[in-house]
Amino acid sequence: MRVLGIDPGLRNMGWGVIDVDGSRLSHVGNGICKSCGDDLSARLLSLHQQLTAIMTRYAPDTAAVEQTFVNKDGVATLKLGQARGIAMLVPAQFGLCVGEYAPNKVKKTVVGVGHADKGQVAHMVRVQLPGVDLAGADAADALAIAICHAHHTRTRDVIARAALRANA
Repeated sequence: MRVLGIDPGLRNMGWGVIDVDGSRLSHVGNGICKSCGDDLSARLLSLHQQLTAIMTRYAPDTAAVEQTFVNKDGVATLKLGQARGIAMLVPAQFGLCVGEYAPNKVKKTVVGVGHADKGQVAHMVRVQLPGVDLAGADAADALAIAICHAHHTRTRDVIARAALRANA
């Protein structure tokens, strides 16, 4: 299974792709989509185009996006929500279901604690994907989202198979 993780952001949208084979994870690619343009619509379009190119190049089987948390700056939260919409729209255009994970769930899955800092997340991504060259903190977060999705998808699959066997 190939998983695309996306860390939404209006200026910098992190992305990371991993392959999952049983319990084995391997790094495929990571980077940061940097928006360009003079207004919001142009910046959203540039993110859409870049993410579409990533989808075409890496052909993931599934995708996951970090959920937005609400902060005190309502305008910034709304803009982030629009970037998150692009992060969910592009994989959906390719026919993928998109998993959503709260930041604390991603950190707890990858690091072991829900309030880990960015340095701890990047460190654990490097531990779980040996030899990875991170494009930056946003890319590390995106890979952590992909790892989280891989773990939770695998757990759901195991439970579903066990339920089928129990009902047979």
